[in-house]
Amino acid sequence: MLSLSLEEFMVELNEGSIKNVGPTNKSATVKLFGVEEAGAREFGDKRVKLVFEDEDGNEVQVSLFPEDVRKIVKDVEALEDDSPVFE
Repeated sequence: MLSLSLEEFMVELNEGSIKNVGPTNKSATVKLFGVEEAGAREFGDKRVKLVFEDEDGNEVQVSLFPEDVRKIVKDVEALEDDSPVFE
């Protein structure tokens, strides 16, 4: 399931074209639940792309620098040691 929350979001649809309407203070939050597939691959010369897809084909891609990926790996390793999630 993909949950998408858009704040201060307004666009104009005119003859098939989408145009921003109003100030540029828009923001979004995306959550993907029930992930069926997850993977990582190179993205350009300096980043890692994490890709997550659910059973309905919804997909979220996240591009991170290697140091951020290493922090996530450490966080998961700590959870493996301390959390009942991995039991």
